[in-house]
Amino acid sequence: MVATRARIIEEDGCGIRMVHLDRVAKAREDSLGRRELDRLSLVFKLLGDQTRLRLVTALRGGEMCVCDLAATLDLSESAVSHQLRRLRDAALLRNRREGPVLYYSLDDDHVTDLLRLGLEHVTEESR
Repeated sequence: MVATRARIIEEDGCGIRMVHLDRVAKAREDSLGRRELDRLSLVFKLLGDQTRLRLVTALRGGEMCVCDLAATLDLSESAVSHQLRRLRDAALLRNRREGPVLYYSLDDDHVTDLLRLGLEHVTEESR
């Protein structure tokens, strides 16, 4: 066990304890406020659920109604509506009504960018 722990420290930790005060000061200066951290954490938490992520990726091609999304994802309309409400509450989606039909779409290009960057990251061939 001691050899394993030493190997982990070598691979993931410093060989000596030394604090780089300039780097610490910069990191503290650049740190997010509590409100921003809470909101960002919620966005990643919501997108971390596969069902919600499937809904958001389905909407990349344009707006869809609950019936369309339920058919696309093979889920009940009730389940889709519940997840859409959570995504809309976090400003990841918006909706518009056309008569009796409520259409959903991605809120803005930032949501598209999040998806694109995340996908680029996970599909990189070499690191």
